[in-house]
Amino acid sequence: MTVYWFPSLRGEFAVPEELYYTKEHEWLRIEGDKCRVGVTDYAQNSLHEIVYVDLPKPGAKVGLMQSIGTVESVKAVADVYSPISGTVLEVNNGLSDAPELVNKSPYSDGWITILRPEDLKKELSGLMKAQGYRDFLKKITEKK
Repeated sequence: MTVYWFPSLRGEFAVPEELYYTKEHEWLRIEGDKCRVGVTDYAQNSLHEIVYVDLPKPGAKVGLMQSIGTVESVKAVADVYSPISGTVLEVNNGLSDAPELVNKSPYSDGWITILRPEDLKKELSGLMKAQGYRDFLKKITEKK
């Protein structure tokens, strides 16, 4: 995994090159005919100490940018949105016992779900690549 560290006034955030991103701070990794989804380093950092993750149900159909669960911290509760439409194949049950994995390892052990995409080719164009996400982070962190 090639990781670029984005420095900002609010700290440094990891932005892996091979992922796709949403403006709501979810990431998507294509793994063959499946896609793994989680929340970005920026998102977990903004939430601080994550204490609970509400996971989607395997087999559930999800729409593009539909809420698939929540991430709860000592500070706030945030929806997690699906970057693509598809079917939930698997969830990260390890987060039930260790929700802090989202903080410690948002791009590996802290993933949320694996989806089988419905129309990946069409929907991928609506997501940002790493450079676009870094530019987006720069814009929103400079405002604050």
